[in-house]
Amino acid sequence: MKENAYLKRRRVGINFNEAQQAEICLWAPNAESVEAALASGSLVSLSRSADGYWKATTDLLQPNDQYKFKLNGKDGLPDPASLAQPNGVHEASMAVDLQAFEWTDTEWQNPALNDYIIYEIHTGTFSAKGTFDGIAQHLDHLIELGVNAIEIMPVAQFPGDRNWGYDGVFPFAVQQSYGGAAKLQELVNTCHDKGIAVILDVVYNHVGPEGNYFAEFGPYFTDKYHTPWGQAVNFDDADCDGVRDYFIENVLMWFRDFHIDALRMDAVHAIKDLSAQHILQAIRLQVDALMEITGRKHYLIVECDLNDPRFLDAPEKNGFGMDSQWIDEFHHALRITAGEPGTGYYADFQGIRHLEKAYRDAYVYDGQYSEHRKKNFGRSADGQPGSKFIVFSQNHDQVGNRMLGERSSTLYSFEMQKVLAGAVMISPYLPMLFMGEEYGETNPFLYFVSHTDAELNKLVREGRKAEFAAFHAEGEAPDPDVLETFQQSKLQWDLLDKPEHQVMFNYYKELIALRKAHPALSNGDRSRITAMSYPDKNTLVVKRWEPRQQIVCILNFSKEKQAVPAEDSIHNWELLLCSADEKWGGPCTDDGACQSVNKLIIQPESILIYTRKDA
Repeated sequence: MKENAYLKRRRVGINFNEAQQAEICLWAPNAESVEAALASGSLVSLSRSADGYWKATTDLLQPNDQYKFKLNGKDGLPDPASLAQPNGVHEASMAVDLQAFEWTDTEWQNPALNDYIIYEIHTGTFSAKGTFDGIAQHLDHLIELGVNAIEIMPVAQFPGDRNWGYDGVFPFAVQQSYGGAAKLQELVNTCHDKGIAVILDVVYNHVGPEGNYFAEFGPYFTDKYHTPWGQAVNFDDADCDGVRDYFIENVLMWFRDFHIDALRMDAVHAIKDLSAQHILQAIRLQVDALMEITGRKHYLIVECDLNDPRFLDAPEKNGFGMDSQWIDEFHHALRITAGEPGTGYYADFQGIRHLEKAYRDAYVYDGQYSEHRKKNFGRSADGQPGSKFIVFSQNHDQVGNRMLGERSSTLYSFEMQKVLAGAVMISPYLPMLFMGEEYGETNPFLYFVSHTDAELNKLVREGRKAEFAAFHAEGEAPDPDVLETFQQSKLQWDLLDKPEHQVMFNYYKELIALRKAHPALSNGDRSRITAMSYPDKNTLVVKRWEPRQQIVCILNFSKEKQAVPAEDSIHNWELLLCSADEKWGGPCTDDGACQSVNKLIIQPESILIYTRKDA
């Protein structure tokens, strides 16, 4: 395809033109003949073009009609660019007119990335309904909380109706059990109406195993590389151009046709590409071109564990130009500081000293030797603003990849949970919450699937058991493919009616409101932060400032009262928050701290946030 040819409308799969004719386009470079087999029994022959695409325009196919593709006269297969799989991953695709939805968000402005307060959601377990409509029912709760961006875990069609979403096999098709394409468009439209941005999690590093017919159509995969989850996607081997176009098309579709505000691309460290222009660079440039046309702002966020700022550097600096990335290292250092055992990948982290470094440097490992990786690892992120990094105390991976899926609410005391939340909100990075943490959800978030292949389910069970041999190994791993595992992972919204959970919710509201109200907390300026740890006290002092304001945060992760140096009289400071205050369910009836001989006394497992009155 020519550069920019696909900016204004989707080109692959089935799409409808202004005359409501179906325009069919399939990439199948090795096929000798291609026909679209319609549910009516009709066959539409496609003509081959020089670049391996097969095309036709027909009146025989209408929106909601089902079809398959017959290659070389063989049995029909679902469309790799299908927009809907109403009967599952093995059956016929359904034509969808993406332009039929009537948008009302013309006035919507995507907030500046630095202002994002992110809330991660799994559609199936977030609500009783387990659908996009179920998410919409709880948006007012998120607005009250202070969230202005939701991140939805992958919705690409997967086998069955229960899955985290990372086993998707139709990247363009919206999961039918969630509501399909029109309901996702409706949810985004509603979010924008309520002032909430929408981030969508997408997977470009692999394709799930069941219902994966890609290899029948063309060289979508390569044996040059391998991933932990299956064959590597062919981004740089022979005949890769059609594959690269396919995934660029997918990015543009979410932004252009679904009005998604940002994409979070899963595990991009597993995307192998030695092309002169890395696929992420190509995506960056095409998204920039799309924004020029639409006038809308979109962000590209990645999950990457390489500690390599090249992913964040601008393309003119030979970087990939990503707008932000998840950093697990902040989470790992925070959890070890809070008492998590140093097993598995936590073994590399030294608790509060590394947490101090995470506040200052984003990457904990930026060139040092990693015992877990058995090599020197990482590179400095100096010069990258705070908005380039997303931090959290919980997320789907860090909860769900525990054997028993325990949340912080069952691992830590009520007081420590408040410290963890505060640690995230005072950082110079973008904060992210995992659904339910704001009220102390106690149900686990377990790993679940609903493959229709019994042998595949067996392999998943065995794989999970092996994964936990040396990490989070307590107990027996729940069976991922039974309905109960999924049901146990649903949020219990009625917990909000109970006093302790309501206190936690109000505490989170206060933290978020403080971050928004005080520029020294929200500015994302990494040159205006210091962090000093006291390892013998397991206590940390974080200072952030603006020209007219200074914020001082003291975090005590120990189970004892601790004394830290006070720079000047506490009477010159204004207390903004004490997590140990009785109104937050804490043990204190005063401000939770006192001063003695230039020392500040802080309660066990608590956080204090002050601002300088005379700053």
